[in-house]
Amino acid sequence: MGGISGAISPKTMKHWVWDFIERIGELVDDVVSTSFYIAIYYHYIILIRTIMRQTSMIIFESRLNRKDILNYCTMSIDGTDFRIPQQGKACKGNPFASHKYAGKSALRYELGVDILEGNLVWIQGPYPAGKFNDMAIFNKVLRHYLEPWERVEADNGYVGHGDKIKCPKNVANPPENLKMQGRVRARHETLNGRLKNWGILSQTFRHDISLHGSVFHACAVITQLMIDNGEPLFNVEYNDDGIE
Repeated sequence: MGGISGAISPKTMKHWVWDFIERIGELVDDVVSTSFYIAIYYHYIILIRTIMRQTSMIIFESRLNRKDILNYCTMSIDGTDFRIPQQGKACKGNPFASHKYAGKSALRYELGVDILEGNLVWIQGPYPAGKFNDMAIFNKVLRHYLEPWERVEADNGYVGHGDKIKCPKNVANPPENLKMQGRVRARHETLNGRLKNWGILSQTFRHDISLHGSVFHACAVITQLMIDNGEPLFNVEYNDDGIE
C-alpha cells in the first residue's frame, strides 16, 4: 500500500477490511436464529443479540441429542469480557467497568457450548460488563430458552438458582461430580481462549464500540468453522443421569 504503482490506499484497504468483517459477521444470520434489542449506555448504541447455531450440522436444539437424553445439563455457559476504550472513570458504578480488568471498560458476552459435542451453540451480547454480571445475563434470556427440566454447567460466578444451574458451590452438588464438571468448564475456557487468540479481541478494541458485535460475531463464526473442520475442542465425558 502507498508509494507503489497500482497499490491500494490505506483508506480504501480499511474500507474493504471492514466490509469483509461485516459480511463474515452476517453469516451468523444465515446459520443462526437471532433476536435483538437496542440498548443505550453512555450515549453509545449497542445491538444486543441472541445467537443460536442452526446450521444443518449444528443447531441449538442439538444439545438435546440422543447422547444427552438422560442428562439434565446439556450445555456449559460462561461470560467472557473484551476490553474497549475507556468509558469514563475506572470505578464502581461505571456500567462498563469489568472486575476482570480491574475496573477498566469492557463488553461481556455469554457463550454456550454443547457439552458432549463441543460446539459453540449460544452467543448472547454484548453487554456493558459493569452493569450486567453473568447471572443477570443468564436470567435475561437463556433461562427462558431452556427446557423445564434442563440445567447448565457453570462456574461459581453463577452460584444460586439451583433449578437451572449446576456449579461447585450450589447446594446438592455431589462431590464425586466435581472432577467431571471441572473438565467441562476447562474445555469451555479453551473456547474462550481461542476467541482471544484473535488480536482484535485480545487487545483493547480501537474502533467505535458499536462495531464490536460485528467483529466478535465474525471471529466466532470462523472459530466455529475451525471446530467443524478439523480443530475440535477436546472431548469430555459427562453423565449426570439421576443426579438432582
